[in-house]
Amino acid sequence: MHVKPKKGLGQNFLFDKNIQRKLVASYNLKARDHVLEIGAGYGELTKLVADNAAFVYALEIDPELCKTLRDNTKGYSNIEIINQDILIFNLKRYFSKFKNKIKVVGNIPYYITTPIIGHLLKYRNKIETVFITVQKEFAKRIVANAGSKEYGSFSCFVQYYSIPKILFFIKKGSFSPIPKVDSCLLELKIRQVPAVNVKDEELFFKVIRASFNKRRKTLRNSLDSIVPLQKLPEFFKKYGIDVNIRPEDLTLKDFAHLANSI
Repeated sequence: MHVKPKKGLGQNFLFDKNIQRKLVASYNLKARDHVLEIGAGYGELTKLVADNAAFVYALEIDPELCKTLRDNTKGYSNIEIINQDILIFNLKRYFSKFKNKIKVVGNIPYYITTPIIGHLLKYRNKIETVFITVQKEFAKRIVANAGSKEYGSFSCFVQYYSIPKILFFIKKGSFSPIPKVDSCLLELKIRQVPAVNVKDEELFFKVIRASFNKRRKTLRNSLDSIVPLQKLPEFFKKYGIDVNIRPEDLTLKDFAHLANSI
């Protein structure tokens, strides 16, 4: 049975067989791997993953599509179909008995990419690596370095907990319905420890968000509401940073030094 894509769920199905195979090859699956797939769709990628891994937990929010998914994956004893929204799926509870970390893969709805990544990073202790198909421009923001126009607070957040990398680009014509933009496969390799040492993570991210909320202003003007007046001059002097620096020019380590000095 063919299920018509639902615009409200952001469904764009990847039908290009060559790209499907390229995706699975990039996952670098081992026979022992347990894989959580987000947005299993018709199950074409699900079956390819199942052929190369120990077990696949195929998450699909659309109950109608789940029926087709079950039909298409008959005969696979190492696939479990889960009709649930990833944003409320508790990885810690579901994989509580697992000693080894899982891999997460998926062609996710573009309009909720940010909350999905945020949700996955909450369960980073259960995850080895995340491989997700996202909009090309979004991925460029994730991997951006300090000093670039794409660099922002979410870049810092993701890079603090993981090592992001764009593996390859995917033309929009590989999907149906065809999206408006090209995509890419984004890898997030979860760090065993955060990228930088901070005393207070909540304060650290508060400083970063406040800085980029007024990114056209200098750092001094961006943080005047949350950083004591005397602290910024001390920070600039100690680390040899220009007092007129803008937020996008600070590295993750710079933000850590700043937050730790408050």
